[in-house]
Amino acid sequence: MSGTSATDMVVQNHSPYDLPPVFRARGLTKVYRVGEVEVVALRGVDLDLYPGEFVVFLGPSGSGKSTLLNILGGLDVPTSGEVRFRDHNLVAADEAGLTQYRRDHVGFVFQFYNLMPSLTARENVDLVTDLAATPLESAEALSLVGLSARLDHFPAQLSGGEQQRVAIARAIAKRPDVLLCDEPTGALDVKTGAAVLEAIDRVNRELGTTTAVITHNAVIADMADRVISMMDGRIVSEQRNTSRKRAGELVW
Repeated sequence: MSGTSATDMVVQNHSPYDLPPVFRARGLTKVYRVGEVEVVALRGVDLDLYPGEFVVFLGPSGSGKSTLLNILGGLDVPTSGEVRFRDHNLVAADEAGLTQYRRDHVGFVFQFYNLMPSLTARENVDLVTDLAATPLESAEALSLVGLSARLDHFPAQLSGGEQQRVAIARAIAKRPDVLLCDEPTGALDVKTGAAVLEAIDRVNRELGTTTAVITHNAVIADMADRVISMMDGRIVSEQRNTSRKRAGELVW
């Protein structure tokens, strides 16, 4: 691994909650119009996320989890409310500003891997490193997710879990401040999903990357520093875990 940065050292030596939040959201609402019907996805959400924190968002489909994550990641904007990433006002940013914010600060992992089938694992990760200011080497990012032996394999030669880990390597190769994961194990079996979660957990612990994971699976909550439950567009509860389990310790 590359040398530890000063920011990483701060995250490792302190509780995340000793530091100012990375994200600060207040009064977020999101209303979609579908024909003549208004669909309310978020209803006045207040949220802080902290440096190096691993947060799991739980809730059924339609509870607002993905909408909230998309707003934090600059993929969508709220109907009302405010959200700041450090000194960036995401509500006030134009499309060019949001594009720059996503490029510089955010890594995304989705349920579906979106790999280029004609490129090897290494080349898929290179797509991101070519755009980043201080990227990880592609081989280093793939090593971090346990794929050192699969660098030159094409997606069709990889299992679903391996493809998802390539997607994680691609997301972290630009050294994002934040990793946002939307149902990263949703299409995987238990064993394969555990391997993917282990990769996400390792990124959080070793790189100090603030990590948010959306899931329907309450078992994954045991990996988190904090668990936030959503229902009907609202945060209905949150709790901090006194200790975090590794992916291999989860009881499915």
